[in-house]
Amino acid sequence: MQQIQSQEKSIRLLEEQLAYMKRMLFGKKSERFIDPNQLSLELGQEETLPQAQPEPKQESVKKKNKRRPVRQPIPKDLPRVVEVIEPDNLQEGSKKIGEEITETMEYTPGGLWVRQIVRPKYALPKEAGVVIADMPSLPIPKGNAGASLLAHIAVSKFADHIPFYRLQGILKRSKVTIAESTINSWVAATFKLISPLYDCLVKQTLESGYVQGDETPIPVLTDKKPGATHQGYHWVYHSPQNKTVFFDYNESRGRAAPENILKNFKGTLQTDGYVGYLDMKTNHKIELIACMAHARRYFEKASDNDPDRANYALSKIQALYAIERIAETMDDQQRMLLR
Repeated sequence: MQQIQSQEKSIRLLEEQLAYMKRMLFGKKSERFIDPNQLSLELGQEETLPQAQPEPKQESVKKKNKRRPVRQPIPKDLPRVVEVIEPDNLQEGSKKIGEEITETMEYTPGGLWVRQIVRPKYALPKEAGVVIADMPSLPIPKGNAGASLLAHIAVSKFADHIPFYRLQGILKRSKVTIAESTINSWVAATFKLISPLYDCLVKQTLESGYVQGDETPIPVLTDKKPGATHQGYHWVYHSPQNKTVFFDYNESRGRAAPENILKNFKGTLQTDGYVGYLDMKTNHKIELIACMAHARRYFEKASDNDPDRANYALSKIQALYAIERIAETMDDQQRMLLR
């Protein structure tokens, strides 16, 4: 008897593993849940009507309704350059009765330009010396990259995901050749310039009292492992109330990373249940709460081998999500009362 129970347990485990592998290979990626009882409407027995004799089928070719593309209006705040085209050989005495206006969007490629700072020198009377205006502050002392160029390189790299070598090719079209090492040094200097802004972002996010945390792996190139990448981690912290987010890079996924960031944090931290957030040594007690989306995922995975209990849990979680959709536009007090 004990052997049979052990075999049945092994069979169930193998069936669960097989179902999971099938889902990974052939199943749908979406975790959307549709309640199987949602469309079960007890409308009673349908009234029986006399059936009409079927008419002979007429073969016809159905024309597919082609969707016509919808042209989006051109934003009104874009600058306009008016081009007036008069008709040829216009007779004298003709009277204008109206006009046709056609708008097309055009593009002027961004280009480099040179800011030339001229500071005249003046010799004071009676040989009292020479005066000259103070040099305005530059983002990189003794550098020839202006603030607008540095901002363009940073946005191109980190917002538009343009590698430096492609950025070099773009600048070459303006007949300017900049070494990649120079661009790297400019970006490093830009990081130093904006580090106070990052510190303010971190402070504002953690002061909200409610922060969501997560960590994601990222391949990193460093001098420690030349010719190959090693796995680092971006620790992400998001404040839903302030709508701010910041990233903290760390080589490890250990507890020391969130401890360093959250050592002065006081409030509630929401995570996916990763053990790295447990038992952190911080200056204030942090209340940990879980993520319903991650908890829901296990019920969704179990719906193949235990549909009754899994679908019951998913239907309850679906009801919670319905409440959150209603509460999305509410303030904190209204949202709490609704929940």
